Amino acid sequence: MGRTYFVEEAIGQYLSDLSTKLKPYVTGLLIGQCSLQRDYVIRAVRTPPKEEQKEDNISPSKLASIDEEWITTHASQVSRMLPGGLLVLGVFIIATPELSKESQNALRKLIFSVEKSLTKRRLWKPAEEEVSDRAALQICSATKKVVCRTYDVQDPKSSAKPADWKYQSALSASWLALDCTVNVNIHIPLLATSPNHDLEKNTKNGLNRWSKQIEDSVFLINGQVKDDDTELLEGQKKLRGNIQPNTQFSDVKVLTQLSQGSSHRSTATVQVCSASINLKGAVKCRAYIHNNKPKVKEAVQALKRDIINTLSDRCEILFEDLIINEGPHKKNFEREYHVLPQRLFVPVAGSTVMLSDYKFGDEAAGEIQERFVEMLDQSVQAEDIHIAEEINT
Repeated sequence: MGRTYFVEEAIGQYLSDLSTKLKPYVTGLLIGQCSLQRDYVIRAVRTPPKEEQKEDNISPSKLASIDEEWITTHASQVSRMLPGGLLVLGVFIIATPELSKESQNALRKLIFSVEKSLTKRRLWKPAEEEVSDRAALQICSATKKVVCRTYDVQDPKSSAKPADWKYQSALSASWLALDCTVNVNIHIPLLATSPNHDLEKNTKNGLNRWSKQIEDSVFLINGQVKDDDTELLEGQKKLRGNIQPNTQFSDVKVLTQLSQGSSHRSTATVQVCSASINLKGAVKCRAYIHNNKPKVKEAVQALKRDIINTLSDRCEILFEDLIINEGPHKKNFEREYHVLPQRLFVPVAGSTVMLSDYKFGDEAAGEIQERFVEMLDQSVQAEDIHIAEEINT
């Protein structure tokens, strides 16, 4: 038995519109959530056109000329805009009948390169029982025939398995949200022996250590510690008869261990340091989970990953910004303060799920709106941009 993808109905219309507009082929990403029983696709997003393609809506005519790097960069940018629980879970291609034979090979290649690029940036390890199948969706622009297959990205030799692609209305109209604010105070020493004070590398190492603390934390959901295998909604009244999207929020508190228990022997090391990095502030974290009897462990795992991702993504964005604005050669080791970008959320039509992004203090709403159009093919009203946090350093 292959996997079944339950797909938001509006995606069918979106893909159909793309197939009439763009010839001879168009690629894009599938966004959603995996669970052990079934997978959910709540967004499809076309690969943004490069500058030279914007004018005439024409793609190169051969699939061999697909720009793999452009597509994987897009996937990395999009994954930063996904709250906990959502991921890039596949790739699609809409192509003319002449290109259909080449399409499957192109999709296979893209799935593995996208996954490789996303895995490289993650600071968390996948769980043992985690779903590692990713969807390859092929649509014929002439007949509109849809073929969905999956590849196991953990196995480089994996061959295609058939999968079901089923449209469903209001798929994510009553998903559950978990919200928490995490106070961050991370001290990262810079060793005197560290070449060139490689700030980015040292910061990543420090975040790696901190992410292990988050993995080992205790999560209180609405004030209670719940057993991993219990249902998230156990004991709560189910919402009935809701046509309008209605989010059920769970408030989560994160308790990190202050020190290891007496059973762990700790050995102290003394290292000569020439400087240090401090990350301080309160970060707003959020995860969404499907409403098909979700387990506590699924929800907690999604939130843990959001906590880790949101901080590492911001540091990445800050370093990119510094390189663009100051150049890589700036070596000023005086005390410096940099403000990490603030998190914001934007609603998705017909869904309780909100997508996320980050803004620096001087960024105008127009820039954020442009980014949503380019990255997620979604127009956003300025009044729908919800800034979630105070400014953090």
